[in-house]
Amino acid sequence: MTKTKVLNWLQKNTMVLILVLVFAFFAWQTGGKILNPQNITNLIAQNAYVFILATGMLLCILTGGNIDLSVGSGVCFTGAIGALLMAGGMNMWLAVAVMLVIGLAIGAFQAYWIAYVRVPPFITTLAGMLIFRGLSNVVLNGRTQSISDQAFKDIFGGGASCYIPDPFGAEGFNVLCLIVGLAVCAVYLIMVFRNRINRTKKGYEVQSLVAVVLRSVVIVAAVMFFTISLSRYKGIPTALLWVALVICVYAYITSKTTIGRHLYAVGGNEKATKLSGINTKRVYFFAYANMGFLAALAGVLTIARMASAQPTYGDGYEMDAIGACFIGGASAYGGVGTVPGVIIGAVLMGVINLGMSVMGIDQNFQKVVKGGVLLAAVVFDVLSKRNDS
Repeated sequence: MTKTKVLNWLQKNTMVLILVLVFAFFAWQTGGKILNPQNITNLIAQNAYVFILATGMLLCILTGGNIDLSVGSGVCFTGAIGALLMAGGMNMWLAVAVMLVIGLAIGAFQAYWIAYVRVPPFITTLAGMLIFRGLSNVVLNGRTQSISDQAFKDIFGGGASCYIPDPFGAEGFNVLCLIVGLAVCAVYLIMVFRNRINRTKKGYEVQSLVAVVLRSVVIVAAVMFFTISLSRYKGIPTALLWVALVICVYAYITSKTTIGRHLYAVGGNEKATKLSGINTKRVYFFAYANMGFLAALAGVLTIARMASAQPTYGDGYEMDAIGACFIGGASAYGGVGTVPGVIIGAVLMGVINLGMSVMGIDQNFQKVVKGGVLLAAVVFDVLSKRNDS
């Protein structure tokens, strides 16, 4: 590999390398405590909402660096509605469906003002943040609404038994989790190398084989580390299934569909996109309506994990989602970013949170560190754009 190729590879895989280094740093500082299987499981369960919200936030950012400040309030409001409906005796699946419809309606309400009236997204979603936070307090009357439906908590990741049962019944080690992890690695490797072979046959530019192998080794090693850690605890959390479903669906949407290409086009050059015949208003509407839907899904997982709904739930969630996107490589100017990159950013933020918590660092200082990491990521993006131009 030439020096230029090495530098390009390092630039493309910066966040993966940083994640590995940060994980190694906290493993050293905590005496290996962060590597405990229970801590790894908590890393996934406690950050499930970040993975989901950040995936939706990416679509908003792709349209031109825009964000949605209302997602935390959306999580709280839909969660409050769902908890009250289940407390009133409604079937949990029907309650979840109502939550998702309300979330979609909230997203569509804000999307209308953004896409068709051209109210700036920052102002629209700031108003939404205040409106739905206030409505959450009104609906709950300032109180906590507990959730007693054990099936709901188990299915959506909040009960003590919210793990996929292991049919092999091995004691102290979840065989099913290991099999799933190996299958994920196999599918990933097949897709990576098949894609490289197809691009080579068509005469497209491809990364060197060494670069592809190095990246694959790092990713497979990370997946197997998480797999073995989960296997040594209780197996696959049900929350992980919902997160994986969202990641797979939106990775496909952003990379393989027409609407996905339109999102990148609008963020790259909205005027040129409009002149090419693409309805940019529909693109904006889709991005923000979808964000409302995913906020409701995050609300489902949040109240399941907490086994209750409170007026304070969702506070600051939007900042975690925005931070994960920019740290994961999304551009502050729009048109750049991927779902896998956002997930890496979310995992990095989760590792920082978990590592500092295990070390006993004050929460206020944790916010200082996360703010510094976010600023560094955006500065890196700005400087990269300046150098490219």
